[in-house]
Order: sequence, then C-alpha cells, then structure tokens
Amino acid sequence: MQPRLTQVFRFTRASYADGVAELRYAFDDGEELVETIRFPQAPAVPAERRAAFDAALKLLHLIAGVSYYKAGVPPKIELADGPLDDATADLLDALYLHGLAEFAYRNGIDLRERIAFARGAPAQSSAMALNLARRTLVPIGGGKDSLVAVEAIKSIGGEATAVWVGNSALIAACAERTGLPTLNIQRELAPGLFEMNRLGAWNGHIPVTAVNSAILAVAAILYGYDSIAFANERSASAATLEYDGQQVNHQWSKGYAFEQLLGNWLHTHVASDLHYCSLLRPYSELAITRAFAKLTPYFDVFSSCNRNFKLLGPKPVDRWCGQCPKCHFVFLALAPFLPKPRLLSIFGRNLLDDENQAGGFDALLEYQDHKPFECVGEGAEARAAMYALSQRPEWQEDAVIARFRSEILPQLDAAQLALEPWLEASPEHRVPARLSAALAAIG
Repeated sequence: MQPRLTQVFRFTRASYADGVAELRYAFDDGEELVETIRFPQAPAVPAERRAAFDAALKLLHLIAGVSYYKAGVPPKIELADGPLDDATADLLDALYLHGLAEFAYRNGIDLRERIAFARGAPAQSSAMALNLARRTLVPIGGGKDSLVAVEAIKSIGGEATAVWVGNSALIAACAERTGLPTLNIQRELAPGLFEMNRLGAWNGHIPVTAVNSAILAVAAILYGYDSIAFANERSASAATLEYDGQQVNHQWSKGYAFEQLLGNWLHTHVASDLHYCSLLRPYSELAITRAFAKLTPYFDVFSSCNRNFKLLGPKPVDRWCGQCPKCHFVFLALAPFLPKPRLLSIFGRNLLDDENQAGGFDALLEYQDHKPFECVGEGAEARAAMYALSQRPEWQEDAVIARFRSEILPQLDAAQLALEPWLEASPEHRVPARLSAALAAIG
C-alpha cells in the first residue's frame, strides 16, 4: 500500500477490557492499525459511570486517530459508528485542521478541503454529575511547568496524582520527586504505522497534548478524579506563524481554544463535574519560570530539552543538549530569576556566551526569523528577558548579550521591553473553583 495514494481513512472500532483499550483504524480496505493503551491496576468501571466511560473512550478513539490519519491524509474520513453531533464534529474538525497545521505547512499540504467529520447525530444535552472524587490528575512532562502546577496544588492541600503517558525515565524521576502518588499509563502505537513510514507515509508533528488529554479523560472516569489540570501557559495560544491565510501554531492543542473546546465537550458528553483545565493558563512563560526558580529541589531532575523524549535518535547525556530551541528558551527565561552561577550549574555551560548559538536566540526573539516550531514563549517575552539581562553587569559581556546590545537593541523600542508586564496574571482561564486558590501560589 502506498500511504499517500489512499482514498479513505476509517475509524473501525474501539474496545476496552481489563485495563487495556484497543483503538483500531484502517486505510481503504487495508489491514487494521491497532493502538494499545494500558491503564495500570485498573478497577472495574462502575455501572453508574459506564456511559461516561464509553463516551470518553469514543472520543479517545477519534482524537488518537490523528497519529494515523496524517500518514496518508486521504480525502475521505469514514466513521463506523455513524455521524457525529455538531459539538463533537466541531471539536474534531478544529483539532485535525489546526493541530496538524504545522505538519501541513512543512509538507505543503492544504488540509482545509480534506478534513470534514460526518455530522448529523442529535445534539447532546448536558451530561450528569457523577460525584467524582475531589482530586486531580496532574500530567508530568519532565519540565518546569508541570512541577510549578504540582507545587501550587500541594500548597493548598489539594489531593493530586502525578500522571504521565509513556516510559520516560526522566519523567518518572520528576514524578517521584513530587512526592505525590503516581500513575503511569502506557501507549503503544500501532506497529503498522512504522511500516507505513517505511513505505513513504507523510510524517510530521501531531497534537500529542490532545491525545494525552483524551487518555486522561478516560483515566479520570476509570479511577475517579474530578479534574485534569495541565500546565499549559497562555503563550501556548500564540501562533508560530501565519501562512496562506491560516495561523500555524506548534502548540495548538496546548492553547486556550482547544482547552475550551475539550472542556466544554467533557461537560456535555461525559460528566458535568469533570473539569479539564490548565492551571497555568493565566501566566506567561516568564511568570512560570520566576515561580520555578524557587523550586530548588527539582533543579537536578527536571529537563525541558525535547531531545530527551524523542522516540528515535540519541538523547543528551546530561539532560540538556544545549543546542535546541527548548534549551535556549528555558536558559533565557530562567536567567533573570536565578543567580548566574546557579543557572550555569543546571545547564553545565553558558549558552549566552557562545556566539555559535546566536542564530538560535535570534529565532526566539523573532529577529530575522519566525519563532521556532517548539513549545517556547512569545518573541516579545524573549526580547523582554534578553533586554533585562543586557542591563545587568554580570551578563553584559557574554557573547549573545553583547551582540544583542550592539546589533538588535538599537532597532527595538525600549518602552516595549519591560519585564514586569509579563509577570502579571491574565483573568482568562478555566480553573475550577476547587483549585482557584492554587493560582495565588503561582503568581
């Protein structure tokens, strides 16, 4: 089968038994692609939660399909269970279009005429309350943001579990350091996907946060949690670039638009007392790094370097490769809030005193380049952090800072470079009342 020549992508069926979910897909009349998700020590699904569980599992099937659909991007999407109600179709149309926008941009594909989930099923009225336990699933990613969220919830005495999907030893170490109970869910992609890649499938970025969110919605019903609190900051909503009339955002499924779509959908289709939110939504990356700078017990275990989490290829030997956009941004964002020797001890080197790194920092500043396709903050906040360092004697002589002062700063309006506005919280968020006191611990 030539993946790029396929005509139909089919959602065939989803099933669950004894802690194992199987999600099945196919192209044309080809063999099924079977993804497996394992929920450890899973209890039996209580009868009163069965309908909610089935709804969450169906959504997981539909969302996780994005990993497979992009292999061929055929012009037709077929649903074995029939058409969707408008709210579900709206959610999926948006996710596949915007969540795959970077993939489409890099591959020169226009998805706007291809993605259309069949609709026509009756609208859902609001789901029932299930009296879910007042406790929170907090996804751990190994980086600073989720650790700030964990400590904020702990500060108000909230009951929480650190949860992650996959088998990263780095994430496991961070989860263990939190002192919270842990939950490690395993996701096994269909082996057939790798064979399709060998045969020339389309490849590229997918909205993995959306997939993990759907997995955690199933977990919340299965284990009994009333909230899922991600650690996605407000900068995640900012587009990376605009192309052919469409915004392209590497972080779309971490942004506020997706959070609203999924949060509202869970209230109407799964449980009215299941809350999906980002605890850090009101804050910029700089405000979050300021909060993280106080969490010294995590300094020797955290890493935001994405090379640690790639499925294939070498991983950095000391948690930070020092070359990628994530390393550049986290170093820059932490620098205004940590003593310089402490920051250098975390990274093992001074990234701002290496003239070979100037191009990477230029991209963060959106100077002669667009923001990198990575989970990094806005160009304006990177410029604010760089400006703050350029005013401090201990940083002024470092190669990248010195170049910023001489070459880039004269082209900028200093009135737009203040750090302080980035440290103020926005009122825009979906944090439920039970967790709202945790916001004060961050700001």
